[in-house]
Amino acid sequence: MNIDITGLPSDRIVFAVSPLTELGDALHALSEPGHHPGVHGWATATSAALEPDLADRLVEAEFLWRNTFSDIFMPFAGVRGGDGRTGATLAEDLDILDRLDDERFVSAALEFTCTALYGTGSASPLTNAGTRARALDMAAARGPRQVKFTQRLLEDPAPVRLWIRRLFEDCDQAFFADTWRRVSVQLVADARHKTELLRHKGVGEAMGAVSAAMSLDEEAGRISIDKLAEGTTSAVDPDVGTGLTLLPSSFGWPHLMVLHAPGWRPVIQYPVHLPDLPAPASVELLQLRMEALAHPMRMRLCRNLARSAYTTGELADSHRITAPEVSRHLSVLKKAGLITTRRRGRYVLHQLDLTVVARIGSDFLEGVLR
Repeated sequence: MNIDITGLPSDRIVFAVSPLTELGDALHALSEPGHHPGVHGWATATSAALEPDLADRLVEAEFLWRNTFSDIFMPFAGVRGGDGRTGATLAEDLDILDRLDDERFVSAALEFTCTALYGTGSASPLTNAGTRARALDMAAARGPRQVKFTQRLLEDPAPVRLWIRRLFEDCDQAFFADTWRRVSVQLVADARHKTELLRHKGVGEAMGAVSAAMSLDEEAGRISIDKLAEGTTSAVDPDVGTGLTLLPSSFGWPHLMVLHAPGWRPVIQYPVHLPDLPAPASVELLQLRMEALAHPMRMRLCRNLARSAYTTGELADSHRITAPEVSRHLSVLKKAGLITTRRRGRYVLHQLDLTVVARIGSDFLEGVLR
């Protein structure tokens, strides 16, 4: 995924915090606690304390945050003629959400059924019969609750928007106000630190500090985000304002979210640094490792290499293949970073890196969830 920043002044790259965006992450963690083991205790306690009426309404609306994180949680990026600033409080963020026009609100709210259209600039389902029919058809595949919501939203967005605002306000009263007071200190400090890094060390250093999955190509004027999802957007668009916003999140790990809808300012939401977690493997490296292990002979070689260090000759004798064949397989495993090599006298010994191999499962999950 790429963001074009050609000609973008560094002062138009802004690190900020957003209560509404963090509420969206918190609601996602409540719906999918398996994605977020670091906040499992919070999710369990919060779910248990919810009043039945609020819990029922959250179930009714959870398609806004369970599978696809709706852009309605980042309205500051989509308000036409807006300044791209987040609200200082949840109430201010909700006021910004109220300023989002109906077409953009509806398109963002229907991401859960029309994800295939995201990033294409398709016509609004409020005004285009074809897009409207597709939205209803896709909602039908998700269930009757989604169909009912989609119908209500398409017939008259105003009462649905009011219902959603009241739902978020009730969440704030029930649990999020206390949660935000606790996590916002860390988020504000992180945003301030990244701002200073940007100011004194430059864009490349700041992006690298945000995530190991992000990099800057200065020559191309492009920020690249290592995600399985594909998409491109520009931070230099006179129609929607010039700028890029980055938001730290306490609940977001392992997700690295990128808003890249046409006509919206690009936004990157990143998890705050967790020092006890290793850096995620790149998508390319993960694919390389899985392909390396998929070969039957390399799997048999790994059986030996997991137990002890072996020379090429020993592996050739054990598996009744030639030493050059073993060398070719070892080269693939070494290129993928799966084996270590050391010399003992005139012998070269190879051994499987058990720590790296043990990480492949979690690297895969982080890669697909990122």
